[in-house]
Amino acid sequence: MEKFFNLQARGTNVRQEVFGGITTFLTMAYIIFVNPNLLGIAGMDQGALITVTCLASIIGTLLAAFWAKVPFAMAPGMGLNAFFTFTLVKGQGASWEEALGVVFISGIVFLILTVIGVREKIVSSIPVSLRLAVGAGIGLFICFIGFQNMGPFVPEAGKVVGLIVDNPATLVGLGTFNTATAWGLAGLVLIGILEVRRVKGSILIGIVCCTLGGMLTGDVQVPDAIIAMPKSIAPIALKLDVLGALKLSMIGAIFSFMFVDLFDSIGTIVACSYEAKMVEKDGNIPVIGKVLEADALATVIGSLLGTSTTTTYVESAAGISSGARTGLASVVTAGLFFIAMFFGPLIGVVPAFATAPALVIVGVFMFKNINQIDFKDFNEAIPAFLTIILMPLTYSISTGLSFGFIAYTVIAIANGRALKLSPTMWFITILSLINLYFTMTGGGA
Repeated sequence: MEKFFNLQARGTNVRQEVFGGITTFLTMAYIIFVNPNLLGIAGMDQGALITVTCLASIIGTLLAAFWAKVPFAMAPGMGLNAFFTFTLVKGQGASWEEALGVVFISGIVFLILTVIGVREKIVSSIPVSLRLAVGAGIGLFICFIGFQNMGPFVPEAGKVVGLIVDNPATLVGLGTFNTATAWGLAGLVLIGILEVRRVKGSILIGIVCCTLGGMLTGDVQVPDAIIAMPKSIAPIALKLDVLGALKLSMIGAIFSFMFVDLFDSIGTIVACSYEAKMVEKDGNIPVIGKVLEADALATVIGSLLGTSTTTTYVESAAGISSGARTGLASVVTAGLFFIAMFFGPLIGVVPAFATAPALVIVGVFMFKNINQIDFKDFNEAIPAFLTIILMPLTYSISTGLSFGFIAYTVIAIANGRALKLSPTMWFITILSLINLYFTMTGGGA
């Protein structure tokens, strides 16, 4: 381990790496509960999703460990799984098999762009305000979904009826208060308090407490067993429909997956690299190429297994702050995901109202960087605001992105700054126009 991970040179030891890996797992283990719940709404087998979520996390994290040798963990990305279910499947009417095809194609393109070194160059050509707006908009969108899920499943309605419900007069309104909603709100308060007190694994603790509370009031069925062999992944593995995803109407969706994952992963890698002191004096991050390659490859493998885009998790910073400095910590995190696969019966009973608070808190995490946008400058403020607000209002990440890019380009033209726009921005604006055309004519993402 010393020779392979170069522990001494990185100023660490085995004990420090193990503790860091455990910390990272505790802060991101909520994905084992949340991802199957979100993708299950798309019609996918929830038992298989628990296994696949763990497998995708194991493979992605081990790629980070052995290929890039960094203390980063990977798992199906929040926001992208919501886009998969609520925009592609529920919104556009695509099958989940076609949606997996979209993930696969975006992963392949990503891998190619990474290998030839284009991926990092794309980031530098996008205005900072729009990069920040993407994270904030997705955070707001995820939070909205969380409040919708903060209630019981109603069989006759075929959906979860939560704190926020549809209202014929106002589009949205306040739902009916019940025990499931009460436990969801209690979980939100608990996670919030634990976060304020900087307790490791706060989201996981909140989900567990909500589920146990639901068992006491009869809102959650007590599992017949706690440990069992992992569910088969056969119902969703290798079921992706690549040909179906190659339709012209899917261009916007492929672009959205690529764009969101691009900034999500690069932003996370940069932040965690600074935390782990892996940044050189000139600002260069030597490992970024290999981490991006691992990220893209993990997405391709994840789509084959049967899950949405796999990406690098910012929760890795928690493990790094606890001492993790090398890929050995990632090996520990992957090992814990492997153990988690055998707790399928316990994970399977976790209800939507228990994972809903996690969505709200993750939304807060993603929204917090909004203060870095200069809202005094309307050249930046208008595109950023449209991006942020239209994601939840249209229930579509790609629509919010499209309006933001188009607005930025239109304002630049009006101000005589058209020649200052990069070719990448022009290309993205054209893609955005195509996406909105198909969306507003009934066939887009």
